[in-house]
Amino acid sequence: MVATGLAVAPAASAQQNPHERGPAPTESSIEAVRGPFAVADTRVSSLVSGFGGGTIYYPTDTSQGTFGAIAISPGYTGTQSTMAWLGPRIASQGFVVFTIDTITTLDQPDSRGRQLLAALDYLVEDSSVRSRIDPNRLGVMGHSMGGGGSLSAAQNRPALQAAIPLTGWHLSKNWSRVTVPTLIVGAENDSVASVRTHSIPFYESLPSSLDKAYLELDGASHFAPNVSNTTIAKYSISWLKRFIDDDTRYEQFLCPAPDDREISEYRDTCPHS
Repeated sequence: MVATGLAVAPAASAQQNPHERGPAPTESSIEAVRGPFAVADTRVSSLVSGFGGGTIYYPTDTSQGTFGAIAISPGYTGTQSTMAWLGPRIASQGFVVFTIDTITTLDQPDSRGRQLLAALDYLVEDSSVRSRIDPNRLGVMGHSMGGGGSLSAAQNRPALQAAIPLTGWHLSKNWSRVTVPTLIVGAENDSVASVRTHSIPFYESLPSSLDKAYLELDGASHFAPNVSNTTIAKYSISWLKRFIDDDTRYEQFLCPAPDDREISEYRDTCPHS
């Protein structure tokens, strides 16, 4: 019965939502290391203004129209290499993904937030793949201080469609002015940015009216986002699809709360608006 519903739904919904990209999703498709789109990449020099360069991953298919785009920041002392696994994995699901280096590896969260926004501006205005991007469908992600940066970016640019802080770190615990749909990913055994002092307060401070979720990785450390992680990828892809592409085919993976043994706690504001 479920398979039949998935097969029928896209034909009707595609007429209502021109941003759907790719076939109807399944558990196996969003857990896969690669999605349905072939991906290429291009490097961006560190001489660009506003951030430290990086790598753009993008679908090679141009037959389905433009794609949403996401900029991803590493954490404190990290480089784009620590987040590189997410580039092709998300891009192959139908997004342009920019894993950036920051101006210095010691940049603080608010600086990383500004650099994420500068990277998005570069993507849509100056990059070699700008014609593939819908400038109205943008999001941010980041690890640790880059995660704090993604919250800062979302607060400062409410036109964004999605934000995903990954084991985020920020001195501010009040994000009540954020209006961007936000998925907070914490790690149960994080000794750097404890969920009790970072991810959970971040989530709780977001407006109750906001589309938001809190996902806690079972038994994971602060550095879980630095290596290939199916749980992070699966729910990040679902969140980005749901809110950047407004693709309600992915709502099933977010609402009701997933029953996943890799998740120690999940909170949400389902159903999503």
